[in-house]
Amino acid sequence: MDYMTIKIFYIMNKPEYWDKAKKALIKKDKKLGNIISNYPRDFLYSKSDPFYTLSRSIVGQQISVKAAQAVWNKLEQKVKIINPKKINDLHFMSLKSCGLSRQKIAYLKSLSKAFINYEIDPAKWTGFSDEKIISELTKVKGIGRWTAEMFLIFNLCRPDIFPVDDIGLLKGISNCYNIDHPISKEYAMELSNKWKPWRSVATWYFWRSLDPIPVEY
Repeated sequence: MDYMTIKIFYIMNKPEYWDKAKKALIKKDKKLGNIISNYPRDFLYSKSDPFYTLSRSIVGQQISVKAAQAVWNKLEQKVKIINPKKINDLHFMSLKSCGLSRQKIAYLKSLSKAFINYEIDPAKWTGFSDEKIISELTKVKGIGRWTAEMFLIFNLCRPDIFPVDDIGLLKGISNCYNIDHPISKEYAMELSNKWKPWRSVATWYFWRSLDPIPVEY
């Protein structure tokens, strides 16, 4: 697959498991079910381009959804088409003018080179476990576990990812159950057992409860 020329498009269909997961979560968890019922027409959709998803995840690291969207909009306006060659060739100051930190610019450049040199090859990941893909991705500078988990949720649509380091997820859980924020990661992991094997779906709805527009990467 040539990631230099790949075109970005939306897969607007729901993941095949989405409705099944919703029904199971509503049955298991009344409070989460109330959130799900508030958004009957909303669902996770995926960008087809792995580089796009990973780049957007890097931009979103440690900042709010709103701030990340603003930076991403500027980047898309500057670059027009997000692909490894475009990002790799763009001057540091051009990227900085979009609101990117020096560190995130370095991460995006590192990611670009990894795709250009085929150090990242998503085509081979179809049969890989979630943890194996996370292991592959985190070899690249700037991609930690959270970024890899965003990729698994938003690009590969893996159904049972629980990004326990995500601040928004922890806040969404706290709000749902009227628990003082922040809750511990250990407690969040304990709670997540009842959402298996659909923790990606539960996570998405906790995010959805916090923001006026659906989260996307």
